[in-house]
Amino acid sequence: MGTNLAKYEKVMNYIKKAISSGEWPIGSKIPSQRKLAELLSVNRSTIVTALEELKTEGLIEGVMGKGTMVVNNTWTLLAASPPSWDESAPFSAPKPLPAPVLETDGVKAPEHFIELSKGELAQDIFPTDNMQQVMMRLAQSLEPFGYEEPKGYLPLRKAISDYMRKQGTDISPASILIVSGAIQGLQLISAGLLHKGSTVFLEKPSYLYSLHTFQSAGMNLSGLPMDEEGLRADALLKKAMAGPASVLYTIPCFHNPTGILMSEARRKELLDVCAEKRLPVIEDDIYRELWMDSPPPPTLQSLDANGHVLYIGSFSKTLTPGLRIGWIAGSEQVIERLAEIKKQTDYGSSSLSQLVAAEWISSGLYEQHLSFVRKELKKRRTAALHALNEHMSDLAEWDIPAGGFLIWLRMKEGIQLKDIYSKAYRAGLSLNVGSIYTGESVQAIRLSYGYASIEEFEQGIRKLRQIILEDN
Repeated sequence: MGTNLAKYEKVMNYIKKAISSGEWPIGSKIPSQRKLAELLSVNRSTIVTALEELKTEGLIEGVMGKGTMVVNNTWTLLAASPPSWDESAPFSAPKPLPAPVLETDGVKAPEHFIELSKGELAQDIFPTDNMQQVMMRLAQSLEPFGYEEPKGYLPLRKAISDYMRKQGTDISPASILIVSGAIQGLQLISAGLLHKGSTVFLEKPSYLYSLHTFQSAGMNLSGLPMDEEGLRADALLKKAMAGPASVLYTIPCFHNPTGILMSEARRKELLDVCAEKRLPVIEDDIYRELWMDSPPPPTLQSLDANGHVLYIGSFSKTLTPGLRIGWIAGSEQVIERLAEIKKQTDYGSSSLSQLVAAEWISSGLYEQHLSFVRKELKKRRTAALHALNEHMSDLAEWDIPAGGFLIWLRMKEGIQLKDIYSKAYRAGLSLNVGSIYTGESVQAIRLSYGYASIEEFEQGIRKLRQIILEDN
């Protein structure tokens, strides 16, 4: 604590330290005002001021008949103790590191590629007619755009709040921040809440651009193994250090790149570990609505009783990436901190995009569109699995995805993928090799069946088989 701090600020720092160290866990009663005043050799009025500030920050709360209780020790604590490195210099959002260089041997690009790498829906799934109707309706009542309030267009936040409530997550509009896609959400969290040198635990393999966002903000990455139920809670328990110097980043629904859906039991196990270790969680849930057989388990945020989870949602995977609208949901104090950082960055996401998104949700068109998307993905999944069974069953293994549009193709023992990217490139086939998701050599390929047509996907798998067999 610096010598220039006011007495009440020193008291606040003392209490924050006791909370972050686990000395005063969530649900514990803090000492009385008289005891704190004696312990810290200050007047009771100083203690009262400090406690009121801590209540405003969301760390403690007065409970009738119990006294003053600790109610949060993760994100709210981080928001109340922001990184010192971003206060002495103008804010700039972290720049993603360049993607790994994949060799193409200087070969001229073919005129047409079969896209098995694109992580988005096909253009023929885009709801052109409905989008035109939405734009025409908005055009009739359009007024000059000004800057939106820092958290975003209120009707959109209300619509998202209502939508999340249907999913089982009770979150108020005041606790939602509109962002320009999920990646900006991760950038704001990294810059505004996490301290340089913090450890980010995440699935191994994991999403390429999330890795870059954390790395460019000075975080250390620690990959954890997965099984058929998702990220292994026992591995997190072994590696996680207690306290606010770590965070868990996870994609529980139709994970990128593996397509795995985390079970409800595993979600609860992870939350138990995070509660024990006082570990904040970033839940990246942008694929949730792309289920095909049955809805996924409840969100981590809805299962969390301690405020440990920040939730990220987006329309990029379900509607269109060009809309550039996503959101972060969390405690109001944390959202206000992130809104301040966003205001410094871009003065708010596009007003037009926010109007469009609000109209889609509130009109019911979005849910209608999702029903159509699920039917289309189901057809594509059936065709993709047929093509893989016909052309790849002797070379690779894969799991049947319950949602999303990704398949993690794992080569069988003895099958090598040397120079597979450059060979596929020359053959007009766009692939994402497994190594870009792990940072090391791995005999796997991430396939997307959401973008290429059914016919092109089958052609691509036939080409892939030929390429692999050339060297094996």
